[in-house]
Amino acid sequence: MRAALSLLALVIVAAIVLSLVKKQSAALKPAAPAASAALPQPQAVGQQVQGSLDDAARRAAETASAATN
Repeated sequence: MRAALSLLALVIVAAIVLSLVKKQSAALKPAAPAASAALPQPQAVGQQVQGSLDDAARRAAETASAATN
C-alpha cells in the first residue's frame, strides 16, 4: 500500500513538473524571433568597428605629433 501511494505521488509530481515545463517552453517561443530581429546587421557592426579604429588611429597620430612638437 505504501509503495502504491509513493508511486502515485511520484506520478503526480512528474505531471506537475511536465506541465510547468510546457508552460515555460510556450512562453519562450515568441521571444526567440523578437530577439533575433533585435540583432544588428553585420555590416553595421563592421562599419562601427572600422569607425572606432579610424578614430583611435587619428587620436594616436595627433598624440604622437603633439609629443614631437
